Amino acid sequence: MKIEKIAESRWNENAWKGAAFGSVFSDHMLLVHYKDGKWLTPEIKPYGTLDMFPALHALHYGQSIFEGMKAYKGPQNETLLFRPEENAKRLNKSATRLCMPEIPEDIFLNGLNELLKLDSKWVPKEPTSALYIRPFMFASSNFIKATPSDDYTFMIITCPVQAYYTGEVHVKVETDYTRAAAGGTGAAKAAGNYAASFYPAKLGQQEGFQQLVWTDGDTHEYIEESGTMNIFFRRNNELITPPTSDSILAGITRNSLLKLAKHLGIKCTEERINLEQMAADYKSGAITEAFGAGTAATVATINSITYKGEKLPFTATKDSYAAKLRTALQDLQYGRSEDPFGWRKIVE
Repeated sequence: MKIEKIAESRWNENAWKGAAFGSVFSDHMLLVHYKDGKWLTPEIKPYGTLDMFPALHALHYGQSIFEGMKAYKGPQNETLLFRPEENAKRLNKSATRLCMPEIPEDIFLNGLNELLKLDSKWVPKEPTSALYIRPFMFASSNFIKATPSDDYTFMIITCPVQAYYTGEVHVKVETDYTRAAAGGTGAAKAAGNYAASFYPAKLGQQEGFQQLVWTDGDTHEYIEESGTMNIFFRRNNELITPPTSDSILAGITRNSLLKLAKHLGIKCTEERINLEQMAADYKSGAITEAFGAGTAATVATINSITYKGEKLPFTATKDSYAAKLRTALQDLQYGRSEDPFGWRKIVE
């Protein structure tokens, strides 16, 4: 691995606090090129600009994928990662779907480890903040023929962040636009999935909603995700969530919460959630809670869901599953509790 250290660190204790999520970046970045059918020597360089031509393949045909993960500061000032191998595996699943080469896990994980060792002071010490990690890959050939690229670039950049949602989260059920369709790229973290969601999300924000609840593309009768998060409901004393599919991303936070909930004695069920049945269960008092789960937001309580113009508000309770699972998950991530799953990894 080639390592070029920054001449003078840009680290400032307060520069990132209060800044928009993901807008202040750490000193270094990992860069690996794929050429002639093989990955070249990984490089770590000071964070900076990239040289590119107007014919860069990714700009024209959208071969671009990414991951989202975080590093946490532990009680002994150590840097901790949470299930990083799962992000490497999921990135490669996305790569396969978009006809891109898989990145060897050792390049991903070793490169990340070295990057975090260099920029360890950028991992926030505050108990609700973390270092957001963005691994991504894009097509880097220079031609504008509609065919897969020959060359690719894999990178990792990082940025210290505070909480993603700082206020209440009110969502609206979306039944006109579709996030992902069966047979599409919904199960991959493809950049285009997010670009296509911005317009309907913007329309929802203009109506006063923070996010949307996405429904299936065939009938718009079944709940799939909420914004960029997987969605959970509490039905009586059971936790329910839609099963993953080719239109629902297999969230690592989602998977972790299901395993953690079962460990805590909470019954979990993965089932298709019909909108009309959800509304009926809400009105009968069976469904009392809803929340989203994802890397950026961790566990975000949903304060209301608006469906067919009717607002279904949720009242916070002392025995909230969202609060219980959020605390348990963050205690694991920040090294404040035992790790019975072996999910924590120390950067060393």
